[in-house]
Amino acid sequence: MTEQRLNTLKEKLSNFNLQYTDVNGTPSITIPNENLLDVCNILKQDLQFDQCRDAVGVDRFTKKNRFEIIYNLYSIPFKERLFIRVEIDGKNPESQSLTSVWASTNWYEREAYDMIGIKFTGHPDLRRVYMPEDYEYFPLRKDFPLMGIEGSIPLPNK
Repeated sequence: MTEQRLNTLKEKLSNFNLQYTDVNGTPSITIPNENLLDVCNILKQDLQFDQCRDAVGVDRFTKKNRFEIIYNLYSIPFKERLFIRVEIDGKNPESQSLTSVWASTNWYEREAYDMIGIKFTGHPDLRRVYMPEDYEYFPLRKDFPLMGIEGSIPLPNK
């Protein structure tokens, strides 16, 4: 990202309490969970980050802000990448859905819900992707046993 574009980005987002870092030459912004939707609307409308290419949920297994979502944004006109990170409380893992900003986040948010247990308010179809609907555990949480939970899923007959 050019210095001019980075300064424009900082100016447009100056009303929010953001943390800027650089990850191997790619800018990264940490956004407070409550400002996520507002910041992302500005990133798309004013700064032309027109694609969300990926999003992942992370279980950092820390006492404060245990979970994190990392969105990988891309601007086609400027050929620039931007990572945005949102830290989420472990007691109530919930964030705003970005499906109204980038439709592609629909699947990524469903996957983060299914594997990590992060709920996305406003998501149009928040269902499990890989696990059964009635499965009460989240397999990619760090406190999930490596060998699974005995008896939690009926195994197929041989």
